[in-house]
Amino acid sequence: MTLDAPGCLPIANIFPCLLSRTRMADEQIRIKSIATCFRIVEQIQADGSAGISELAREVGLSKSAVYKHVQTLCRLGYLVREGDEYHLSLKFLMLGTEARKRLPLTVAERVVTELAETTGHTTNFIARENDRGIYALRVEPEGMTSKAQLEGKEAPLHATAGGKSIFAYLDEDERDEIIERTGLEAFTDKTITDRAVLDEELQSVRDKRVAFDREEFIDGVQCVASPVLASDHSPIGSVSVTGNIQIMSGKRLEEEVVGLVVSAAKTIEKEVRTT
Repeated sequence: MTLDAPGCLPIANIFPCLLSRTRMADEQIRIKSIATCFRIVEQIQADGSAGISELAREVGLSKSAVYKHVQTLCRLGYLVREGDEYHLSLKFLMLGTEARKRLPLTVAERVVTELAETTGHTTNFIARENDRGIYALRVEPEGMTSKAQLEGKEAPLHATAGGKSIFAYLDEDERDEIIERTGLEAFTDKTITDRAVLDEELQSVRDKRVAFDREEFIDGVQCVASPVLASDHSPIGSVSVTGNIQIMSGKRLEEEVVGLVVSAAKTIEKEVRTT
């Protein structure tokens, strides 16, 4: 006697299938849970601090669900509670310090600081990480206020001077893959979103070792950047100078700052190659 109906899987095969589906479902739940934890961390970072009700509203989850994630993060030491508000813990300093060790920031910090003092503008060292640039170092002259990005923030490769300085030195296949994955998002009405126009601009970067951002990422902010290249001419990162449109435009943007930025990038490049 058999319990298997005609055309159906044998019972011996059913349980492994059910077990496999259960494992897949459990994995998806774990992945979703991890993603939610990071959404909460990033939301607290953006807000400075937040309570459970505020987080629930901003991440689109119930207060009970957010509470469970927050308590887990607190137990792990990544969040701290002060009254009814939660803050990122200083444990993130350890992670950030370790992440920075793989970058040539000892050299970059000295050069970028000198560049900020000379130009009187915010200066940055931008490193490439996967499909994006990251503001790994920022130096802002004393008393200077700007809309410059915080350290750790993203510098879109197609929409920032520092990003284009990196993007230009990737091989064409790699650029194609990045654009296919990320697209050419418009951050302002001046962002380059046409591939042919972008390719033409990247060729200019390769020809001159200089890239410009003319309010393409942030309205009212313009930048000039130059790449820092390894000995095989792959991009390690870039150096950029940022300023508001009132003081970083015309001759100041196109000529006066360019030589200083290129010189700074080459200085870092030379020291990195000889260490």
